[in-house]
Amino acid sequence: MTEPGPQGTGRRRVLAGAAVLGATALAASPLRAATWPSGPIRIVIGFGAGGLADLTARLVGEQLSQRLGQQVVVDNRPGAGGAVAARAAAAAEPDGHTLMILSTGNAINASLFRNLPYDPVADFTAISAMVSFDLLMLTGANSPLRSVQDVLARGRGGGGLAIATISPGSTQNLAAEWLKVAAGLDATVVPYRTTPEVLTATQRGDVQIAFDSYAASRGAIEGGQVRALASTGERRSRLLPALPTLREAGLGDYAVTGWNALFAPARTPRPVIETLSRHLGDILAMPAMQTRLLQLGVEPAYNSMAEMTALLARDIALWKQVIDRAGIAKQ
Repeated sequence: MTEPGPQGTGRRRVLAGAAVLGATALAASPLRAATWPSGPIRIVIGFGAGGLADLTARLVGEQLSQRLGQQVVVDNRPGAGGAVAARAAAAAEPDGHTLMILSTGNAINASLFRNLPYDPVADFTAISAMVSFDLLMLTGANSPLRSVQDVLARGRGGGGLAIATISPGSTQNLAAEWLKVAAGLDATVVPYRTTPEVLTATQRGDVQIAFDSYAASRGAIEGGQVRALASTGERRSRLLPALPTLREAGLGDYAVTGWNALFAPARTPRPVIETLSRHLGDILAMPAMQTRLLQLGVEPAYNSMAEMTALLARDIALWKQVIDRAGIAKQ
């Protein structure tokens, strides 16, 4: 029989060693955070240069660079509905030197694709939203449709509606599909490759209405080619405060608001996330930044880490329901 004394002593030594290792592991994140940032910070986005997400990331990145004392670079990786960028960012070292712009499209893709090569919830940690934007219901300048009620009457009265949007699976496209179901419309959603094609079709009367963002359609609205009938937000937009929402027209819980938000790879140290969140709040509160973003056609939309986490989860559930109800095939 083995004597109990030496066994007990050995076990205590093992436990003591494990405690030291555990304490070292717990201390690792704060130690890394204390020396952060130690080099350039990369913001990965799944869109090409010159787009809204790109411009927003560059504006924010310039301010972050001044505050953190390190260069902030934007890494454009378009392709596969943002999956190329998200996969690259998710695989990066979670040390605060790689960040990721997630958008409404990533929430949609969680249900739209059968085999998404990343998990927008498990693979990323929320920092904050940067901007939000409603969509607009548009019609041609010479269209007889003067209000949302006119649109609903046509769609329910046997006249039929053709609704233009950009590509299948986009926020615009699914907003139109949701409208069909929510309002009980006899309508066909017609996807186009680009926003200029959507606006041209609307102006010519090839379609009766279209959905797109104010940022994308502003020129056509101000140029008199198309008219905005309503916005899709929960409340009226700061950009077009005189424009009613679709909810005001009686469409119950219908509301579509797009967003671009800053995330980091999962397991990024909490102090780094908190520092970035604090800086982002300060940046988005700057009057000059607010003015610039409104000029781009979007609204500053800072929120807390918990609020952004909840918003992502809520939008994933929302768009899954829309996709299922509309019978949209998974890609």
